[in-house]
Amino acid sequence: MDAKTFDKSKLPSRHVTEGPSRAPHRSYYYAMGLTDEQIHRPFVGVVSCWNEAAPCNIALMRQAQSAKAGVHEAGGTPREFCTITVTDGIAMGHQGMKSSLVSREVIADSIELTMRGHCYDALVGIAGCDKSLPGTMMAMLRLNVPSVFMYGGSILPGKFKGKDVTVVDVFEAVGQHSAGNMSDTDLHALECVACPGAGACGGQFTANTMATVSEAIGLALPFSAGAPAPYESRDEYATASGMAVMRLLADGIRPRDICTRKAFENAATIVAATGGSTNAGLHLPAMAHECGIEFDLMEVAAIFKRTPYIADLKPGGKYVAKDVYDVGGIPQIMRALLDGGYLHEDCLTVTGKTLKQNLENVKFNENQKVVYPVSSPISPTGGVVGLQGSLAPDGAIVKVAGMTKLQFRGPARVFDCEEDCFAAVENRQYREGDILIIRYEGPKGGPGMREMLSTTAALYGQGAGEKVALITDGRFSGGTRGFCIGHVGPEAAVGGPIALVQNGDMISIDAEEGRLELEVSEAELTRRRKAWKAPANPYQSGVLRKYADQVGPARKGAVTHAGGRAEVVCYADI
Repeated sequence: MDAKTFDKSKLPSRHVTEGPSRAPHRSYYYAMGLTDEQIHRPFVGVVSCWNEAAPCNIALMRQAQSAKAGVHEAGGTPREFCTITVTDGIAMGHQGMKSSLVSREVIADSIELTMRGHCYDALVGIAGCDKSLPGTMMAMLRLNVPSVFMYGGSILPGKFKGKDVTVVDVFEAVGQHSAGNMSDTDLHALECVACPGAGACGGQFTANTMATVSEAIGLALPFSAGAPAPYESRDEYATASGMAVMRLLADGIRPRDICTRKAFENAATIVAATGGSTNAGLHLPAMAHECGIEFDLMEVAAIFKRTPYIADLKPGGKYVAKDVYDVGGIPQIMRALLDGGYLHEDCLTVTGKTLKQNLENVKFNENQKVVYPVSSPISPTGGVVGLQGSLAPDGAIVKVAGMTKLQFRGPARVFDCEEDCFAAVENRQYREGDILIIRYEGPKGGPGMREMLSTTAALYGQGAGEKVALITDGRFSGGTRGFCIGHVGPEAAVGGPIALVQNGDMISIDAEEGRLELEVSEAELTRRRKAWKAPANPYQSGVLRKYADQVGPARKGAVTHAGGRAEVVCYADI
């Protein structure tokens, strides 16, 4: 592709490269070794979430170099930069998890600021860990410059005693150890082999869920999300992503042309079909918000309810992301759903073609057991379910993939933070049939809406995963399994019904009917409400205070700004 194809007079980078008044700006580019030709080409931001915080991110800079080569080959000038991540596996189970969801906003904001400040014309984003995927895609939708997303790839499975294992097995082993069912030696041996190298968590946890979303929603090249991080084919997809963004720039195709209401419905469909992370119920509304599209938790849940569960993936199933790749990648899942009439086939994608056109040469692989045809699904409705009722008027969410029991009723055991509940679980201070409540962990109340994998995994490790239920206004890891209900709204910190629950109150859950009920009279709740007082936020400075002041409800994605509907001038049009 020739640089002459592009008219710089209509691109944002004209503000830093064109005309006599921009001589000082150009001097900086000469200092970095750019030629006249490169300076007058379109500027493409190539952002990765590379860091040394966790294996999810350590392969991203390598892939960014390949993306830059693709941009250059196709007539653009790549400008590389990095943004932050907070890695949930390391932040889990302590105060560090308060930073996790907040990091999604910081990632989106930091990409926006870098793009705005330097007037880049297009964007390639490479992300590896949970919040970095939606955060990067949110920035693309907010800026609305031609963009291509690429997942950095999943980790290969570890091997322990002849079985494939993931980091979630280690979290569950902590519970087995505390129950006296695993020795110190075995726990140490497992932790040493569970994560064998670079890449994000291998099950259909949040990273792989949002990676499948990136292909289904049309922001990533077909097949690009599948290959594990160590595979060299990832670099080929990165080069292709860099070239693809230049085609989008030439053709004037922007992210909001791709991410329509129908595309978001396709994204929700693939989450349900794969038994994906409940966090998608938070991230899809937040991404839609950037486009000015209303698509809240309960609208997402309505799609979950009508979608068959067809991919047998951990934590509810048997297989990991590499197994999906081995049988043909995410397009295999999309092919099955398209054949069953569950996807909108006419949605535009970053290839410049429709979803149907992208899948024309993909045939469903009958000789495998990872992905089922929709004619014989694992279950007829999705692996993730939305709930509403007197305990959650604004909704809640639960992953039911792999569960056999969809109803639960029991007495409440109330905790006002995760640490207190984890201590009770670790000491086995609960009874079979209890419903554990963890509150004041919502977006405002946490602040930061922590995940509860340490607690849920410990319960599973103790053999109590389906003998007790857990309800929170916080979140759950994509690796969580069992009767674990999150995103309860309104949250406790704003006086939602979950703030009024007392020990011994009966609660009923019906994941088939989508109900979550607190069996306490309205008169008694009114009495309790009058006596209730919101606890003070202990974070009175810094980013957690700022986040608590700005964040909205989980039902709408826990967003911190007014979104696309309030937009007056779009960055791409400056």
